[in-house]
Amino acid sequence: MIRVQREDFDLGTELRALTEGNHAIGGLASFVGLVRDMAGGEKVGAMTLEHYPGMTEKMLGRIEAEALERWQLDASLIIHRYGHLEPGDQIVLVATASPHRQAALESCHFLIDWLKTKAPFWKLEDTPDGGKWVDARDSDDEAAARWAK
Repeated sequence: MIRVQREDFDLGTELRALTEGNHAIGGLASFVGLVRDMAGGEKVGAMTLEHYPGMTEKMLGRIEAEALERWQLDASLIIHRYGHLEPGDQIVLVATASPHRQAALESCHFLIDWLKTKAPFWKLEDTPDGGKWVDARDSDDEAAARWAK
């Protein structure tokens, strides 16, 4: 399941809904990304995330479909927020559920690595020197490269 939304999400509610009634699930893995108050040694007062509606959901769907193809998953969930976010706010939730922990853990790691490099979101950080667009990082590309087929 994919959701791109402005509103916050409740982690417990989302994870319960993902696994409710499915007693074949033996492993549930999740990652929650949060807004930091520092980036590259510079203070960040807030972050604005922008996306291209339609294109974003389509790409997230492709990423999720690849995870479902690679691992035996009973369920998956990607929630990504957009709009104005403050330090400490939740940005993203990725969760995967499988009969086995290894598939849940690996697929969750795969999804978050690929989201960082392939999902069409643009981040503008509010710093004391003004707004700064966040550039792609080599370390994110290196992390995602290990999942290439």
